[in-house]
Amino acid sequence: MQDSPLTLLPPVIAIIIAIWRKNALLALFSGMLLSFLMIANWQPIAGITNSAVGLIQVFSSIGNVYIVTFSLLIGALVALMNQSGAVNGFIALLARLNLVKNSRQAAILPTVVGTSIFTDTNLSMFTAGMASQKLFDQHNLSRARLAYLVDSTCAPISILLLINGWGAYVLGLLDGYSFDDPVGILIGTVGYNFYAIIAVLMAYYTAFSGRVFGPMKHAQSIINKDNTHHVEHHAPAVIMWLPLLALLVITLILLWITGDGDMRRGSGSFSVFWAIVSALIILVTMIKSYQLMTFNSILNHSWTGIKHMAPAVAILVLSFAFGDAIKELGTGVYVSQLLNVEVPQYLLAPILFIAAAFMAFATGTSWGTFAILIPIAIPIAQQTGLPIEFLVAAVLGGGIFGDHASPISDTTVVASIASGCDHFEHVKTQLPYALVGGGMTLIIYTLIGFTF
Repeated sequence: MQDSPLTLLPPVIAIIIAIWRKNALLALFSGMLLSFLMIANWQPIAGITNSAVGLIQVFSSIGNVYIVTFSLLIGALVALMNQSGAVNGFIALLARLNLVKNSRQAAILPTVVGTSIFTDTNLSMFTAGMASQKLFDQHNLSRARLAYLVDSTCAPISILLLINGWGAYVLGLLDGYSFDDPVGILIGTVGYNFYAIIAVLMAYYTAFSGRVFGPMKHAQSIINKDNTHHVEHHAPAVIMWLPLLALLVITLILLWITGDGDMRRGSGSFSVFWAIVSALIILVTMIKSYQLMTFNSILNHSWTGIKHMAPAVAILVLSFAFGDAIKELGTGVYVSQLLNVEVPQYLLAPILFIAAAFMAFATGTSWGTFAILIPIAIPIAQQTGLPIEFLVAAVLGGGIFGDHASPISDTTVVASIASGCDHFEHVKTQLPYALVGGGMTLIIYTLIGFTF
């Protein structure tokens, strides 16, 4: 069926359902089920059985098990940092250091914090936003500007500094193609992810220069009082930053060890799994040594954090199964052959960027977007000879752009909450920045396409 346009049906149906129902889980499940039905020549029992087998086979790969477990344990790590008071302690430390004496420094603070804490997007946003709310009010900077700076550093930096759930997820999507160097391909996407790079640079330029444009010029501090954060108890800041530092350092060390001295060839899934386990052990040890929580409380809040990550992990598992299904169906090969004949090569990256942006904007999820389009982008690269990193980066950047522009994106909502900003005000003031970054990215991709 690889030469049939019917192979386009599962991703098209998945996209339609995602846009219609605003539900990535339902979209991915429907696309996966339809793919296996088609592979079974429309035999319903065989199709349903193959779907169940496909989901089970996701866990036959030890790499996938590592990545799923890592994603769940990230939820436990973030929950314990919050409940122990470590996040509040870190915010209080920033206040005691008295680093902010003018409006420029007030704007730089959340930008730097948002760039530094790249292990979890929500943790990064809440820390940067809550640490800066009062400072922005004191220096007459709008909460909309704070929400923009938080949103434009935390999510893009997560897809650029990939030692986190985002990197583990994309690595899982790449692992199914038997590449000799999947970590190298993952790292290679960073240099081509122009939207994320431009978004971070624009945020830093805005913070340093104080210049804004569009509706941001006239933004008022429309504060959503329901979103304001009330600090209760504090713990030493070291309880937050030491486990995060350990997560980074241990990942890099294990990549170096498993790659025999070459991090690019190391086992990413193995490295991030043991790094998060080590970081959790360090965190729990410190919480107990400072007598901040009982053992039962640690277990309960860890379980709560894991449950909080369950929807994202369900998307992760369905993404892997759906990717395997449309790969077996031959969707990516068919699309690559079609585009190779019908579309100039220099337009392939811009088209993938626009497709990812549209889907992420309409659905509010970049992860679901990656699951559908990366298995299409890779065969296109293999057929055309374009660098795999180049086309995968176009999908990743488009997903981030769609997230930034979408009013229903979880990152947009969290940025509003973390900044105590009215959600509509944040969407309205950030959109021009996202559009400028997206336009610049399309131009760069087109120019680079000419060079290939």
